[in-house]
Amino acid sequence: QVQLVESGGGLVQAGGSLRLSCATSGRTLSNYTMGWFRQAPGEERELITAIAWSDGSTYYIDSVKGRFTISRDNAKNTMSLQMNSLKPEDTAVYYCAAWFGSDPPVGWGQGTQVTVSS
Repeated sequence: QVQLVESGGGLVQAGGSLRLSCATSGRTLSNYTMGWFRQAPGEERELITAIAWSDGSTYYIDSVKGRFTISRDNAKNTMSLQMNSLKPEDTAVYYCAAWFGSDPPVGWGQGTQVTVSS
């Protein structure tokens, strides 16, 4: 069983920055991919960025490329998301997750709200 806890969300003006953190416990996440999802009101939850355990390779959806940076500390089983140049359309609940291969995520945290005002 893996527990995931997100933190760092808040209210920020457009153009501002936030840093989200994800703390995990319960299992060592060796060889697990980790990533951040977000869900805006009335929308599906979507994967926005991910990072591999093995080589740190990353994936970003187009809308956050160049603005968001994902990182992880494998020794501490933690992950962060630096979000710069935030836009109102980034407003959502952000969730961290971990998964192995093509399996579904092993669990979800409670999420952290990010609200970007125009």
